[in-house]
Amino acid sequence: MTVGGAVGEAIDRVIVVVPARDEEELLPRCLAALTVAVGEVARVAGEAPPVIEVVVVLDRCSDGTAEVAADWPAFASISTDGGGVGLARRAGARHLLPTLTHFSTATWIATTDADSAVPPNWLTAQLAFARNSVDLVLGTVVPDDRLSDGGRELWDAAHRLVEGHPHVHGANLGVRADRYLQAGEFALVDGNEDVRLVSALRRLGVSEIRTELIPVLTSGRLAGRAPAGFAGYLRDQAAGARVGVLPDAADVSL
Repeated sequence: MTVGGAVGEAIDRVIVVVPARDEEELLPRCLAALTVAVGEVARVAGEAPPVIEVVVVLDRCSDGTAEVAADWPAFASISTDGGGVGLARRAGARHLLPTLTHFSTATWIATTDADSAVPPNWLTAQLAFARNSVDLVLGTVVPDDRLSDGGRELWDAAHRLVEGHPHVHGANLGVRADRYLQAGEFALVDGNEDVRLVSALRRLGVSEIRTELIPVLTSGRLAGRAPAGFAGYLRDQAAGARVGVLPDAADVSL
């Protein structure tokens, strides 16, 4: 869609939800990038920036992820034992928005992943879209150098990282809080929770934009934490290439 037309309600609060399962190695990269993105909002907004809160959801972690999160006191952390990324994302949103009155048109929910690094303009761009009456922002992802050269060639061949792209990634998603609640929140599943949410939002007829302006760097590893996550997609892509059938890139779930 093209952004324009009526100006939407100003966002006065932003919450960022980061599910993490055994991510002690990559979580520092994630939180450092978020620190820059949060600071950019303050720089651009001037004297009246929105309140921004970040929560790391420690989902059945058995390594040092909790200790890493504790080294970033500006960000909250909570623990869950549900063992599912959908539950983790939902728990993070509910932790920062504990009552229905907080799920308002003036609140924005952004989600990424602990193995990912957002760009500096990640939040400022989403807030600009929100000011232009957008309810849902879907960004792109780019694998890091953990993905082999051959795997990257396959990735590039299967993805159109352009404005209006067809992809859905929980690592790069933003939604107005009231619309998120109306759509039923993230499903309590361990994969495709992002695709399910977007499908429900589209049934509501929300205003969305699919943009390549805020690409998120994510892990290119082939052994991931969620069974139906991005690493599984990359494995399927490699396997499909061997038999001449690539997985559907439009339904990638991080």
